[in-house]
Amino acid sequence: MNQPQKNTDDFIFGIRAVIEAIDSGKEVEKILIKKGLGGDLFKELFEKIREHQVPFQYVPLEKINRITRKNHQGVLAFISPVTFYDVENFLPGLFEAGKNPLILVLDQVTDVRNFGAIVRTAECAGVDAIMIPEKGAARINADAVKTSAGALHLVPICRTKDLKRSIVFLKESGLKIAAATEKSSDNYTEEDLTGPTAIVMGSEERGIEKQILNLADAQVQIPILGKIESLNVSVAAGLLVYEAVRQRLHHS
Repeated sequence: MNQPQKNTDDFIFGIRAVIEAIDSGKEVEKILIKKGLGGDLFKELFEKIREHQVPFQYVPLEKINRITRKNHQGVLAFISPVTFYDVENFLPGLFEAGKNPLILVLDQVTDVRNFGAIVRTAECAGVDAIMIPEKGAARINADAVKTSAGALHLVPICRTKDLKRSIVFLKESGLKIAAATEKSSDNYTEEDLTGPTAIVMGSEERGIEKQILNLADAQVQIPILGKIESLNVSVAAGLLVYEAVRQRLHHS
């Protein structure tokens, strides 16, 4: 049976079931908890959430009911189909393996299909990892896996609580931070991307957060010659990633 049912594939519900999922080492993406929930069993769950640092959110009962009407007891956990990595443990391994790291950082890319398409391109281009924030990122669900053509099972996803801090870590580890922004006047093809590089993409609505933009070693833009002011983020990410690939192939 290749296609699990929706509720086993994407989320689980009920306090005991969620405790067991955390204990068994399942990759819990986020837990929704009904406001005002209490009791001993809930206390046990909350200790697990704290111990394993699982992201959670208090929500009105209706929000959980919209997802499932089954006996959820006010608790529902989204399960991720992929395993997340910690960039601080992951990056040194790339250098040790003699790689010239190319990492893609996504700041506030929340559209699931754009995210899936970006991962697919990144896999084809040999990107070493994709870094996303814990909050303000697309849900990694069955839809994302499908749009990525399965690439989400192949490209390591590094998830971080603090995107700014993790970018500073990349910088201190010797990566050039290249941020894509239409505010720049520097053409992306003129920036040297041959060394260890992290390419930062922002959301279509808001772009890259100002504090993150300030951390960049280079700000680059893709020329827009038509009337629409911006490219789809997955297309823009593809252009930048493949520019790095082109330069590296040429360079070697």
